[in-house]
This record gives sequence, C-alpha cells and structure tokens, in this order.
Amino acid sequence: MDKELASTIGAAARAARTRLELTQADVAERIDVATEVYGRLERGGMLPSVQTLLKLCHELNVSSDELLGLAQLSPVNRVSETPSAPAERPEIRRLLRNMRQLDAAHIKLLGLVAKALLRR
Repeated sequence: MDKELASTIGAAARAARTRLELTQADVAERIDVATEVYGRLERGGMLPSVQTLLKLCHELNVSSDELLGLAQLSPVNRVSETPSAPAERPEIRRLLRNMRQLDAAHIKLLGLVAKALLRR
C-alpha cells in the first residue's frame, strides 16, 4: 500500500467532509462502508477501492483529482458546495441511522413517544 497516497486521500476526504459538516458515520453510510472502515480511510490506514473512491467523490462533492492530490480546486471551481441530502444536525442524522434499524412496531412506538413529547 502506498502510505503517502492513502494519507493524501484521507486528508482530502476529511477536509471535504468537514466542509460539508458531515460526520464520519454520515459519509460511511452514504458510501456503504462501516464507520470504522471510513475512519481508517481518513487516517490514511487504507486505500479505497475504485468503486469506493467514486462514491466518495460523489458524496463529498470533490473531483477524483482532488482526492488523489493531483489538483487543488478552489471553492469557486466546485460545481456545488451543498451535501447531497438536506443539511441536518449530526444528532438528527444519528437518530435517523438508528431508526432505520428498527422494525415497524418499534418505529410506531417511537412515533407515539415523539408525539407525546411535542405535546408537553
């Protein structure tokens, strides 16, 4: 593994993620990898597959050249600075990730709890 390339990709991914105000878990979910794997990628501990690199480019709104350290684009040259999903607070995104793992009965119960909390 090329440690320098892995570090370059990781640093560029981290910079893009923080610019978009996403957590590592947000990006990991969007590119369909475990949060631990994405964390290792950002720390330069691994190289992504080509498929994962393409997903990263799409979700972080950066070019492959930028992730690979071949080009440094200014924000003016970017197509868009907005994340692919509406910006939400990290705690809301965490809650949604957890809710997606619940079965229908638990989701219904959670809805009732939320409704009761709103009435307070």
